[in-house]
Parts: sequence; structure tokens; C-alpha cells
Amino acid sequence: MKKYAFLLLLFSGIAFAQSNSDEYSIVVHVAASRCVAEPFIKGDMMPALKLNALIGGKKYELKEGGACSLLLRPGDYKAKLITDKHSNSYEVYQVYEFQFADGKTKKFEVVGLEE
Repeated sequence: MKKYAFLLLLFSGIAFAQSNSDEYSIVVHVAASRCVAEPFIKGDMMPALKLNALIGGKKYELKEGGACSLLLRPGDYKAKLITDKHSNSYEVYQVYEFQFADGKTKKFEVVGLEE
């Protein structure tokens, strides 16, 4: 009986892990990655990681605020859209969460759009 309970727990854990990774169904192609300094409070500068990316065939500029000591390698990443606000027909605010191969995640805010 204990063996069956263990197998049930094992398979339910695998199913949960699979469904969790299925959430990240958007493919983001990062074409460029760079560290920039942006104005912050009282004239101080704050580093930010900026990405040029393709999402669904459209060009985006994404930003992750905070310490920018590491760049993100160009390539394809799994992501999900976690914030998508449209207050009218011409303005939008979006945030994507990337999931990396090791299971870690990072949030990137859309700060630029191109046609």
C-alpha cells in the first residue's frame, strides 16, 4: 500500500511540474542584450538589463531593473505574459516572465514596441 501511495505522489508531482512548464508557452527570441544606466532618484543612475526581442513576429524592447552584472545570451526562451493592461485602444502595459532551463524565472517589462 505504501508503494502505491509513493507512486501516486511521484506521478502527481510529475504532472504538476509538466503543467507548470506548459504555462510558459510563449517563445521569446532575444536578438540583443545590453546593460544600460538609467536615471533614478535625485539624479542617481540605476543599471538595467535591456533586451531586443521578437515575440509572435513583433519587435519588442524589454527591461529588467536592478543590478545588471550579467547579460542574457541571445536565443529562444520560454515565457508567459503575466501582466497585460489596456486602458484604451492605443496604450498598453505588459510584463513577461521568462523561465530558464534551470527552472529559475525573471520578469521583463515591455518598454518599447516596433512594427
